[in-house]
Amino acid sequence: MVAKKSDAKSGDEMKAADDFEASGAVIEPDAKKAVDMKHPAVDSNPRAGTPADSNRIDFNDPTLSQSEAVEQNLKG
Repeated sequence: MVAKKSDAKSGDEMKAADDFEASGAVIEPDAKKAVDMKHPAVDSNPRAGTPADSNRIDFNDPTLSQSEAVEQNLKG
């Protein structure tokens, strides 16, 4: 289902985000309902086909550069 222009809600009408994915992504209930996960422009599994080592590397430490984060994770 692709949201129709007439179905769109303004930001003030949308429900506040009240949940998080395991990745830390915020879940907005109305936005989640409006996205057609089967649409070719939506990647519903962005980590498919990637090696386990790349999926375990954590780039979320704001004190490290990306290269420092990679180096630290590979040493671990």
